[in-house]
Amino acid sequence: MIEKDKERKTDLIVARKLAEKSNCSYIFGESSREIFCRNYENNFKHYSIVIDSLFQFALKDLFVIRNTHSGVISANFMLPMAFKIEQNQIGMKGDFAISLTEPVILQEEKKQLLDVLIDQINLVLYTIIPGMEIKVENYGKQMTEDRQEGYRVELLSIRDGILPIPIRMESEGIIKIISILNVLIQVFGNPSICLAIDEFDAGIFEYMLGELLDIFHHSAKGQLIFTSHNLRALEMLDRESIMFSTANPNHRYIHMKQIGEKNNFRDMYLRGITLGGQEEIIYEETDSLKIARAFRKAGRKRKNG
Repeated sequence: MIEKDKERKTDLIVARKLAEKSNCSYIFGESSREIFCRNYENNFKHYSIVIDSLFQFALKDLFVIRNTHSGVISANFMLPMAFKIEQNQIGMKGDFAISLTEPVILQEEKKQLLDVLIDQINLVLYTIIPGMEIKVENYGKQMTEDRQEGYRVELLSIRDGILPIPIRMESEGIIKIISILNVLIQVFGNPSICLAIDEFDAGIFEYMLGELLDIFHHSAKGQLIFTSHNLRALEMLDRESIMFSTANPNHRYIHMKQIGEKNNFRDMYLRGITLGGQEEIIYEETDSLKIARAFRKAGRKRKNG
């Protein structure tokens, strides 16, 4: 890659220092990506093509939903809707964040994007939560802070036979499903999409979670990767698709062994916690008697000041 180009070597040294300082990727970081993705005429051109392709994939088709995404929903503060929309040969990807506390003012372009996004969500939402759809309530034109013409809008929840209510009045689980529904639609029908969700189960009704997992397991074209504390996933997915976290930081994820096809995977996991038998400890064992004793001791201490 460097060969006799001393200037390129200096650029790489600077890019590496910047990556270390900002704790970002050396290869895909903003400072170094341009260096790695240049048009090379030597053998490095193969690596350059792969690096550029991986970057384009991450830019367009990779979605990562962190638990902070759910955090702003739990606080009833913001509804961040992850989305990818391809319209008129123009693709857009990102998070459309809209306030849960009050109506917001959107410029014409963002208002149109929100309308398209909500229309796509409504196509599936009413089948997950029967009879429910979302409406973009438009309260009329209003000037934005930068003196542009905008629209004052609010998201409403509409159900059969019930007066519309602000979306913030729905349960946390329903709002979370709405926030990721567009990208779930994308991963369901597009084999190039990869969606990673941290704590997918948080706030979602267990039976509904199982139904969604079963549908995606058998019919989705893209790839869905998620973490979960809910054991319902053990009953809905193939065992080869499930990995368990361990108590060993040097060997954090394993497949469970000695599991027969007719065994109840959920029961076997709970048995593995209490009896062991796996290559790693999958749960740091707790003592219920010690926990109860600690609660009693803390209660006495609080009572006695």
